[in-house]
Amino acid sequence: MPKEDDDMKLITINKERIKYLLSLFKMTAEELLRDAGKGLKKPLLWEDVYRDSIPLNTLKRVDSVFHKGLIYYVDPETPKMNKEVSVFFRKESFEANLSFGARLRVREFEDLKTRLNTISKLSDVRLRRTLPSCTLKDNPCEVAYSIRDLVLPVFTAEKRTFLRNFINKLGEMNVMVFEFVDIKQKKYKANVDGFYLSPNAIVLKRRQESFSREIFTLAHELGHYLLNKEEIEEVDVTALTNLKISDVERWCNMFSYHLLIGKEQAGKLDAVRTFDASNDYGHDLVKEISQETNVSRLAIFTNLLVQKKLSYESYVDIKEELENQWREKEVRIARKRELERESGSVSQGRNPQPIRAEIVKDIYTVALSSGVIGEQEYCKALKIKPESINAFRGV
Repeated sequence: MPKEDDDMKLITINKERIKYLLSLFKMTAEELLRDAGKGLKKPLLWEDVYRDSIPLNTLKRVDSVFHKGLIYYVDPETPKMNKEVSVFFRKESFEANLSFGARLRVREFEDLKTRLNTISKLSDVRLRRTLPSCTLKDNPCEVAYSIRDLVLPVFTAEKRTFLRNFINKLGEMNVMVFEFVDIKQKKYKANVDGFYLSPNAIVLKRRQESFSREIFTLAHELGHYLLNKEEIEEVDVTALTNLKISDVERWCNMFSYHLLIGKEQAGKLDAVRTFDASNDYGHDLVKEISQETNVSRLAIFTNLLVQKKLSYESYVDIKEELENQWREKEVRIARKRELERESGSVSQGRNPQPIRAEIVKDIYTVALSSGVIGEQEYCKALKIKPESINAFRGV
């Protein structure tokens, strides 16, 4: 039978599952029809999709949006809109206006978090909470200083290494941290920096151009974990100056700043009464502290503004100067790469790979050894070849 005939074959589905997915992803029917119908001469209508029998090619188009697999739509049981299933059923609104790519990423990692927690229980791996639970009444600076040695790794100025070690240090505290990469070819991109999913998962977007921002985001989301306040967001260090941000966001920003900078370095800044022209606005001191903590200079100057040690006018000028320096650096890097490509001195490299937390590897490895999962799931989850299992496990 020609492929065209196969694609027109009618498939019996549970149409209510399509409605459920719209609710789960907070998507309108119009958005689904627009995305699923791209490239068609005749636009899709709701009655083309919401029906008991649907042409295979139409079902494939629907699944090109949701990525659930065709078998998902055939299941006669309709899922319930349970708060346990997704943060989208637990919260009505978020700090960011989430793109569909962001919503897809949230669902991807919700499923992964649930799977890991399930196989942990089946493998007798206890992921009990070891870090304190906090409230907005707790001083974020004091909380940051009190747990700093528990959650931060030994300092290194190599920021990606520091980030990886930070992720694994949190894993030792039974907090699972995941990183994802939005490659250029990806159809739906996420417009968020990170998010926290109760009870024990943090997700970060790779910031290849700014690991300082990603490190700050991780510390910020750790604040959400301590408060157990779920959020999906863009994390902006300059938001400390925004009077309209929520109390939760302000707490998490203050916590992340003081966690990363530490009491000793904060004391050096506190010892300076004002940052003005008489001391060159503390540029040398701020640069030194930035290099020794992986906290960006902009974050430090923002905090000085909050402490009223720096005037708003001076802050605006410094912020503009730092942003110009960053843009100029990006232009130089892009130009260098372009020249290298033109000269043929650089081969086409593979896309950046996300950092994999050791806790995730350990959970899957114990589950494999316990017979909870098979080699196929193990290899797929950890992206390794079957013949590499023993070497990967260190057997």
